[in-house]
Amino acid sequence: MTNLKGGIVAGFAATVVLSLLMIVKGMMGLMPELDVAAMLATMVGAPISVGWIVHFMIGTLAWGGGFAVLYRAIPGRSAVTKGIVFGIAAWLGMMIVVMPMAGAGLFGMNLGILAPVMTFVLHVIFGAVLGKVYAAFPAAGHPA
Repeated sequence: MTNLKGGIVAGFAATVVLSLLMIVKGMMGLMPELDVAAMLATMVGAPISVGWIVHFMIGTLAWGGGFAVLYRAIPGRSAVTKGIVFGIAAWLGMMIVVMPMAGAGLFGMNLGILAPVMTFVLHVIFGAVLGKVYAAFPAAGHPA
C-alpha cells in the first residue's frame, strides 16, 4: 500500500536538506545566479518568500507524494536507491521543463555548464534523503 504520509514527511525532510545546501552554496558565492526560489518567485510574479513556499510545496507534496505513489514502480532494491533514481528523474524534469520556463534555457545552460552539474548533485542528495526518510516509515497497513 502507498504510504502517502511517509512520502510527504520524507519530501519535506529532503527539501529542507536541499534548501540548506542551496543556502550554503549561495553563501559560498557558488553560482548565485542559480537561485531556484528566486526563479520560482519570478515565474509566479511574487516575492521571494512565495518562491520558497512554492519550492517547499513542490518538494514536499509533488515529489514526496509522488515518490510514495510511484515507489513500487521505481527501479532499485533499496529505498535510498529508489530515491536517487526518483531524484534524477525530478532533475531531468526540472532541466527540460522548469529551467526553460524560467528563462535559463534547456538544462539551465544559459547559466553555464555548472548549472546542470550542480543541480544534478543536489537532486541526487535530495533523492537519497527522500529514500532514507521514507524507509523509516512502516508501510501503510503494516505495523512498525
